[in-house]
Amino acid sequence: MHWTKTKMPLNIKKFGRKKKTLDEESERLILRVNKEQNFGARRLEKIIDFQHAKHIPHNTIHKVLLDHGLANVNRNKAKRRKPWVRYEREHSLSLVHMDWHTSKCNGKKVCAVLDDSSRRILAGGEFDAETTENSISLIQEALDNFGWLTGISQAMTDHGTQFYANKRDKNEVADSRFENFLEKNKIKHIKARVKHPQSNGKFEKWNDTYEKNRSRFDNFDNFMNWYNTIRFHESLDTKWYLQTPNTAFWARLPEGCKLKMFLDRMETELNVGDRI
Repeated sequence: MHWTKTKMPLNIKKFGRKKKTLDEESERLILRVNKEQNFGARRLEKIIDFQHAKHIPHNTIHKVLLDHGLANVNRNKAKRRKPWVRYEREHSLSLVHMDWHTSKCNGKKVCAVLDDSSRRILAGGEFDAETTENSISLIQEALDNFGWLTGISQAMTDHGTQFYANKRDKNEVADSRFENFLEKNKIKHIKARVKHPQSNGKFEKWNDTYEKNRSRFDNFDNFMNWYNTIRFHESLDTKWYLQTPNTAFWARLPEGCKLKMFLDRMETELNVGDRI
């Protein structure tokens, strides 16, 4: 191309804004947060913005992850995401989910007690067998750890034999130790619809998180601590801040529980003051 009058060659420049070069500090930040959270670029963009008050576009983050072999090119990601309407309980301990699955990491049988509102794991473990005894021990552990706040109102499970006695008499009554345990502790048993995985979708999502991350930790307790207290759960995001399941659990307790905690703390401080 050239000028029409002078016939001199026209210096062609690329249109648009000049591409910014990412500084080393920002690249190290991306890699550090990715190691801690183990998320994709879109999610890391939001976490870095929230935790470090620094905005790095997700496309830039994705390029860094690609350069370090921490991400793959996925053209399906370019499609518009459909809005997701989710259902969750308002308060912690109003409903818990339980389920069993076989670990792809170590072949163990995995079960946990998942709080519906906060997504916090109240108790969990890896076992040699899926048994009613192990199921009861886990929900008992959850009650031991958090029952002083308020009782668990409801528990949702599938129709597995660890939770439900499929053989019943004409009055639909059966001798199920798990169901008897729930009844004794005034916990209503909710059975998920048969062949309807959406009923226990929150637990399916937790299973997926377990399979993707369990191998990064020496034992189940370390994994559970990371999941509860370090990893920001996307379903708990608000317009103003991000939350871990542990943060959401304490924030979403019924007001009566929060008042009880406040009064207990005041009584403890007063007793300490009297002894001084």
